[in-house]
Amino acid sequence: MTTKTDIARRVYNHTWKLDPICRSLLDTDFYKLLMLQMIWGLYPDVDATFTLTNRTKTVRLADEVDEGELREQLDHARSIRFTKKEMIWLAGNTFYGRKQIFRPEFLAWLADFRLPDYELTHRDGQLELNFHGRWMETTMWEIPALAIINELRSRAAMRSLGPFALDVLYARAKAKVWEKVERLKKYPEIRISDFGTRRRHSFLWQRWCVEALKEGVGKSFTGTSNVKLAMDTDLEALGTNAHELPMVLGALAETDEELRAAPYRVLEDWQSYYFGNLLIVLPDTFGTEAFLRDAPDWVADWTGFRPDSAPPIQGGERIIEWWKERGRDPREKLLIFSDALDVDTIERTYLHFRGRVRMAFGWGTNLTNDFAGCAPEEIKSLKAISLVCKVSKANGRAAVKLSDNPEKSTGDPDEIKRYLKVFGERNMVRQAVTV
Repeated sequence: MTTKTDIARRVYNHTWKLDPICRSLLDTDFYKLLMLQMIWGLYPDVDATFTLTNRTKTVRLADEVDEGELREQLDHARSIRFTKKEMIWLAGNTFYGRKQIFRPEFLAWLADFRLPDYELTHRDGQLELNFHGRWMETTMWEIPALAIINELRSRAAMRSLGPFALDVLYARAKAKVWEKVERLKKYPEIRISDFGTRRRHSFLWQRWCVEALKEGVGKSFTGTSNVKLAMDTDLEALGTNAHELPMVLGALAETDEELRAAPYRVLEDWQSYYFGNLLIVLPDTFGTEAFLRDAPDWVADWTGFRPDSAPPIQGGERIIEWWKERGRDPREKLLIFSDALDVDTIERTYLHFRGRVRMAFGWGTNLTNDFAGCAPEEIKSLKAISLVCKVSKANGRAAVKLSDNPEKSTGDPDEIKRYLKVFGERNMVRQAVTV
């Protein structure tokens, strides 16, 4: 049983060969597999480069993560293939209430999948990590690359701690998670899921957090975005789509008109593959206000929205207003909140919208990597940082994400200016990015 794992002792004794960070190609977010199937089906010839970006500029990542260890972990990840058990589970399991969500031809291709090569250097204290190649191959690097670097950073931070200090560290971290669980138990109608793979403290710690939520809040815990943990713990695998889809289609656009239409073309592609509660709109890639302004009326018939970079109450209110303008009843719709949530934000947002709209909360970094105040001595590198791995080019063209928070924008500065002219800057609010 997972709960019997002595994490502190395992950390103290670990070598990477005993505990490789990437244990399976299923150790990824579910939306990666959903997006991959669509990319494989509709855009098999598109090239895409993914690039690591450390948004926490004060942290010199190359000084904290050993390059040799990082290469060992990345090379190990490249050696992994989907197992027969995993392929049988993907083919036969029920996802979002339906079996065979993955097409047999796609699964046949996936059975031989391997992660492509990588390009790793460092400059000015930062790691420079890029993945070049076909979009349907490079997309699968995002989650394991982030998980590997974050866990290597955690391991390096704890290397100076002895077994008793590690015991104290994890005891305090467990108590901290459980205090959050006890607060959420006050709201039996709330719906919480784990979205914490990308910036987790470690694989073992994410698994502990998932099982703690499963026991602690019961039916309020709806599942995990981590496919391997969903399989291993008999939970629902949850996830829909991410910013990379409109980012790539925006980069491929030949004209400003095609660029403006790219977010809706993504939705047309998506609904040719998926259905029901998978029809969740992610509106903020080029700004939520611009998306809502130009959205065709049929978008209002989708199941819900995931406001990802605006403050949750502000973003949710704007979407509810938009639904009402189009004659839809928000009480029949779903809002999924997932951006840098902590227990205070979850509680405040839930109480604000309760009874007005259906809600779900995807709890990420502040669930699986909150060790603030837990170490017997201050270890700054145990604090989570804002590390992302985004599309930087598609078929050689710069890819851009604007976001509702300009601090989260990514891409070539000149291209960002061009995108802002096309989409506008209305209701974009600059906020500090912590995770």
